[in-house]
Amino acid sequence: MKKTLLLIAGHLCLVLGVIGAVLPVLPTTPFLLLAAFCYSKSSNKLHLWILNQKHLGPPLRDWEKNGVIGLKAKLVATIMLSLVIVFRIPYLKVTLALRITGTVILILVLVFIWSRPSSMK
Repeated sequence: MKKTLLLIAGHLCLVLGVIGAVLPVLPTTPFLLLAAFCYSKSSNKLHLWILNQKHLGPPLRDWEKNGVIGLKAKLVATIMLSLVIVFRIPYLKVTLALRITGTVILILVLVFIWSRPSSMK
């Protein structure tokens, strides 16, 4: 039962990740990382399949083996999150406390991203 649920979650995350590759509103990387994780716990065949994909595989393998986030991915994430912080959060119709909380969370995400190595040493 657990493996079946993880397999379904892996498929769902993979679909959301692929959709996120073409829709700027939906993030790609977290869903692909979750898909790889779910597949690693439910289906060795699908786990190997996603790790060996031409475009998806290399960054997933780098993360899984060494916790590496490539420099290009870091730069894209920084630009996108900065745009959200500057151009979206200030205009949300929510309390100031929620806007501050959202900004702090996004900054912490950036700190985490930049704390990871950019390449294997």
